Amino acid sequence: MESSDESLVLTPEEVRQLLKISRSVLYSSLKNGTIPSIRISPRKIIIPRERFFEWLNGGGGNNLHPKE
Repeated sequence: MESSDESLVLTPEEVRQLLKISRSVLYSSLKNGTIPSIRISPRKIIIPRERFFEWLNGGGGNNLHPKE
C-alpha cells in the first residue's frame, strides 16, 4: 500500500498549494481543462498525480508567456 505522500491522485487543494494560486484560478483552470482532472461526482474532483506532473513539467500546456 502506498503512503499518502505517494497517492495516485492529488486533491484540488494540494494542487492549489503546489501552484500557489487562488481557489478561483484553480477551479477555473480545472473547469476549462487547463489543469488535467477527473470529476468523479458533482462535488468531487481528483487530479491524477502522474498526469499533473507531466503537464507541469511540460510547461503547463499552451499558457506560457513567450520567453524574451
